[in-house]
Amino acid sequence: MSKQIDKFNQDQLKKDLSDIRSGDTVRIHQRISAQGGPASGGKEKKGGERIQIFEGLIIAKKHGKGVSATITVRKVMSGIGVERIFPIHSPSISKIEITKKGKARRSKLYYLRTAKGKRARLKREEYAKTTAEPIEETPIQPSVEEKEEKTVEPTTENK
Repeated sequence: MSKQIDKFNQDQLKKDLSDIRSGDTVRIHQRISAQGGPASGGKEKKGGERIQIFEGLIIAKKHGKGVSATITVRKVMSGIGVERIFPIHSPSISKIEITKKGKARRSKLYYLRTAKGKRARLKREEYAKTTAEPIEETPIQPSVEEKEEKTVEPTTENK
């Protein structure tokens, strides 16, 4: 029975996750059902889904790399801090994009909850997304006019 549970858990893990760490700024794309509620005026879409994007700073990563692994993402909207806890391997999470890499010396950045202004910023690591093909440099050959200018010798006038 334990082998079956382990196999099921391995099937649920996402394989395309990059190195997510505390201090990184991420954009999380989450699929949510688009059913209309009482605020929508009775206009209900049955079976519809949409993707909601939540962008913020990862302040904590918990429960290792297993099925129950979660990240806590914080962002400030209109002066109010908003935190959401996302299970990394949830089927409702369609994509996690890392927009900026932060340099943090702590694994839990809970002190950012009370920090204001410049204290709430983290140092950034150099992070560049890799391109698919390397750029090849071709040497530029001088034009015909430049060659002629080089061959003409300057004349000196004696008075």
